[in-house]
Formats: sequence, C-alpha cells, structure tokens
Amino acid sequence: MVEQPALQRRLGLGDAVVVGLGSMIGAGIFAALAPAAAAAGSGLLIGLAVAAVIAYCNAVSSARLAARYPQSGGAYVYGRERLGPFWGHLAGWAFVVGKTASCAAMALTVGAYAWPDHARAVGVAAVVALTALNYRGIQKSALATRAIVAAVLAVLAAVVICAAGTGALHADRLMPSADVSAYGVLQAAGLLFFAFAGYARIATLGEEVRDPQRTIPRAISLALAVTLVVYGVVAVTALAVLGPQQMAASTAPLTDVARVGGVPGIVVIVGFGGAIAALGSLLSLILGVSRTSLAMARDRHLPPLLASVHPVYRVPHRAELAVGVIVAVLAATVDVRGAIGFSSFGVLAYYCIANASAWTLSESEGRPARVIPVLGAVGCVVLAVTLPWASVAAGAAAIAVGAVLFLIRTHLANR
Repeated sequence: MVEQPALQRRLGLGDAVVVGLGSMIGAGIFAALAPAAAAAGSGLLIGLAVAAVIAYCNAVSSARLAARYPQSGGAYVYGRERLGPFWGHLAGWAFVVGKTASCAAMALTVGAYAWPDHARAVGVAAVVALTALNYRGIQKSALATRAIVAAVLAVLAAVVICAAGTGALHADRLMPSADVSAYGVLQAAGLLFFAFAGYARIATLGEEVRDPQRTIPRAISLALAVTLVVYGVVAVTALAVLGPQQMAASTAPLTDVARVGGVPGIVVIVGFGGAIAALGSLLSLILGVSRTSLAMARDRHLPPLLASVHPVYRVPHRAELAVGVIVAVLAATVDVRGAIGFSSFGVLAYYCIANASAWTLSESEGRPARVIPVLGAVGCVVLAVTLPWASVAAGAAAIAVGAVLFLIRTHLANR
C-alpha cells in the first residue's frame, strides 16, 4: 500500500477560533432564527438560552476529548477510542449526514440573501466555488474565513446600531406570552442548536492545528463565548423589532429588521452580509465534513478512495470533491428549513456520543465535572426528540442506515 502524505499543522489559535466563528455565526443568525421563532413564538429567547447551556456542555466535553485525541475526525475518533468501533462509526456517520444537510442549508441561505429569486442557482455556484478554494489548501480557507467573519460582525453591529438608533425596538415583544409551551421552546432550542454546532469544526481539524492539546480547547471556548454574545444581542434586537410572528414568516429576518429600521442602504448591506456569513459557514462546514470523511475512510467505514491526501496541497481532496458534489445536488433540490431540522438531529446524535465518550475519561486524562457530560447527553436526546416530527423520522432513519452499514461491513470482514 502506498503511504499517503500527512496533513500539515498550519493553523494557530486565531485561525482555529475564526474557523469556529465562521461556521457558527453564519448558520445561526441568518438561518435558524425564523424556524425557531415559528416553534417557540415569544419564547424564542428561552429556547436560545437552553440551546446555549447544552452547547456549553458539549463544548467542554469536546474540548477535553480533542486535547486527548488531536486527530482529524472529532467525535468519530472519540467514540471509537472510548466506546468502541460501532459508536465511533455512528458518531462519524451522524456528523457526515447531518453536516452535509447543514452545507445545503447554508448554500440556500447564501442564495436567499444574495439573490432570492435564484436562490438555488446561487447556492450551487457557492458550493462549487468554495470546494475549489478548499482544494487549494487549508491556509487559504482560513484566510478567507477570517475576512468573512470580520465583514459579518461589522454588518451585525450595523443592524443592531441602526435598529436602536431609529427607535424600532419594542421591549414588550421580548416578554414571553401566556401561550408559550415547553415543547415549543425545546423544539426551538433544537433548531437553534444547529447554530451552535460550529465549534465541532475546530475539533475535526485536529491534524492541521499547531500544538493541538492546548490550541483546540482554547479555540473552542473562545469561539463559543464570542458566538454566545453575538447571538444574544442580535436575537434580542430582531425579536424586539419584528416580533415572533413576523420573524417566523420571514425568509431573511435580518434583512426585514433592516427594512423596518428604515435606514437608506442598510437593507442592501445586510443582504450582502447575510450572503457572506452563510458563505463563511459553508466554507467551514465543507472543511469539517471532508476531514471526518477522511478519518472514516482511513478505517474503511467509508470508501477507502476518500482517504487520499493531495501530495501538493495536503488536503483530503477526494473527500472534498465528493462532499462538494453531494451538497451541490442537495442545494438544488431540498428545502432550507427541512435541512436545518435534519441536520440538528444528526448533530445532536453526534454530540450525545461525544458526551458519553467524555464520561469515560479519567481525572488524569482531563475529565470534566461529571454533571457536564450527563447534562450534555441528556440535553441532546431531549432536543433531538422534540424537533419537528419529519426531522426526527428522517434523522432516525439516517442513523439506522448507518448502523446497518456498520453491521454489514463487520459481517463481511469476519467471513
């Protein structure tokens, strides 16, 4: 067998934080607020708080595991090493199918903000362009993500300032009404969890980060902290301007916030910012899915052809091309809200296994406080089963397919 060239450790702390920010901020603020408002109504902010608590637990568990196992693959590696090959396979499968759906949702979000009448065509073009960029090397992707994150934060700041400055905020819209249900709040939290899962991208880049035992845990904590602040401020602003009903009906809620604010030119700027944010998220998502696919292909849980690393650019080029093709097809065919629900189910399953893996760590291995992985795992299960029923059914079916494939592979290997 010809030995494959290794991935190179080119990313520092700042690059790793930016990769996490690029995937989280674009996904959450510009895509997940509307379906979450449809589920929870005026209880949206409570759902955001629930999602944040569970995301924090998952982040702590992931950070401790990433320090112990600084390899490409994230929870696929953690499950394999701590719980056994079946659970590792299931975590990797859940991540790949869930995050492939996330990629499609982000591609469609690019189109919704950039050119709403041709959202699918724009989404497919974005997938092709970013796949080509990723093919050229991880450092180029990190530099592009840094520029995208800076632009997005500037646009979000402009939205908040304009909304406050024009008197469009209505504090009474922030108070939960009497008809808010616990089920709706949990469903909103599950949908908003889609927005917090970007720190997993940092862990999946374990073989491309310098000093990973120190860098990855710090990067995960910093990226999540910054994202929590940004989400809180922008969600409060959007809810105070639009109210839950108008937000739930919107396909581009922050564009509508800007429109209500009435500042000339800001609508165009926000549309541009939404497209750029979703591009940053899509860029990071493709990186994460391709690296997990690489790790699974190395162990023959996916076709070994995908385990190839480019001899010049040192990236998993075949995995990246395969992911790009699949996501382009999905962007041309699926619905963005359905993709978000399906993705959330897969990612919650992934983090449930990550928390179970963290539970098995010893004190000398950096085990977190016991309550962290327990709350994280239970929270993941609760949020997964309270997602829209179609998302639960499709997600459970996808996980079942992954389990069957593992059993078939094991049977054939033992013959």
